[in-house]
Amino acid sequence: MDRDAGRKHPLQRGTSRQSVHPVQPEKPETVSVTERLAWRNLWRHGRRTWLTVGGMVFCNALLVFMISMQLGSYALMIDGTLSVLTGHLQVQDKRYRDEPRMRYTVADGATLAQQLRDDTGVAAIAARGSAFALASSEDRSFGIQILGVQPAFEPQVSTLPGLVTRGRYLQDNDAAEIVVGSVLARNLKIGIGDEITFLGSGRDDSFAAGVATVVGIVDSGMTELDRSVAEIPLGYFQVIFAMDTDVHAIVVKLDDLAEVAPLKTTIRQRLPQANTTVLDWDQLQPGLRQAIQADMFSAFVMYAVLIVLVAFSVLNTQLMSVLERTREFGVMTALGVRPGQLARLVLLETAIMSLLGLVLGCLLGGLFTAWLGQVGFTLEGMEEAMERYNLEGRIYPQLSLISLLGGPLVVFLGGMLAAVYPALRLHALQPVEAMRAV
Repeated sequence: MDRDAGRKHPLQRGTSRQSVHPVQPEKPETVSVTERLAWRNLWRHGRRTWLTVGGMVFCNALLVFMISMQLGSYALMIDGTLSVLTGHLQVQDKRYRDEPRMRYTVADGATLAQQLRDDTGVAAIAARGSAFALASSEDRSFGIQILGVQPAFEPQVSTLPGLVTRGRYLQDNDAAEIVVGSVLARNLKIGIGDEITFLGSGRDDSFAAGVATVVGIVDSGMTELDRSVAEIPLGYFQVIFAMDTDVHAIVVKLDDLAEVAPLKTTIRQRLPQANTTVLDWDQLQPGLRQAIQADMFSAFVMYAVLIVLVAFSVLNTQLMSVLERTREFGVMTALGVRPGQLARLVLLETAIMSLLGLVLGCLLGGLFTAWLGQVGFTLEGMEEAMERYNLEGRIYPQLSLISLLGGPLVVFLGGMLAAVYPALRLHALQPVEAMRAV
């Protein structure tokens, strides 16, 4: 009998005992050991960690609110300044801004203003003429600026028509009527129903003279304006100053500053004359932007001080944490952990704290600012003061991506920079000396 008859082939033996199972690959860990250590180390002293995170949350929320409020106050400042006379945009002769002479005009201004209203869909567009003249009453004479305005459209581009405290505003485009400031009325010793004679020079250098009846007195609260500016209907202005159908400016007022740039481009494309141009508020009022920039600089200095204080708080927290764990770090170094890995551990702990402060601060500050942006708020006495200028007295913070993330991101970077010094100390760590630390 063959001995090997009952034996099986080695491959057959193996398969008969048990089936072969493929080796399952290990799933990669979603959280590394370094991240676990960083998270654990943060909460070894939870109170200290929360105090540091709380300071960052407060700083970030405050920055979101303050920057948003600052932007909202700038919008109120710009609208308040431009709403008096300037407007957000003006169509003028190219030479008029630098040399405001009578002969630098926009042809057929009222028709062009109506065309722009129809083409752009913006109702707050009005044509306006401007001249300097000597205004006289029975007793006195003063030099003033006379504006020829469209009574039907001027209230939409200027707040002055809403500041008439005695009498009424202009109504007829061709009537010999005039509205004067309260200071000018006092200087000329005139009232409602009195007549003013004004003498000046026409567009063609002719002698311009006219007589108008005072129908309204404006009290804007701005002494210089109330003393030197008067308004008459545009049709009457064009007759007196030999303007034909020309004007000196077409004023455009908008509700949102973001609409200025695109509308400026649209209007420029629709200007029929090569010698006309469109100017935005920055070109018309360069001093306004300079005032805003000066205020922004002083505010940013205050924000920088706040961020530096938070950075020092992070530095103190991380430096204490490193000093307390000197012996632990010495043991880890002796076991083969490189100083660079320990430094990354400290930086990761700081990044987690800073990220918590950024997220919570942006959330709290953003929600609070968004709510105030809807309801607005006012300071004591501010509402009454702004109503005097025919303006809304409430401030609406403007929450944007810049105001929401700008300040908190700087705080995040400041916290990370503050952690560099504690991390660098670990590179000079001596394992033996560190393990002997108490």
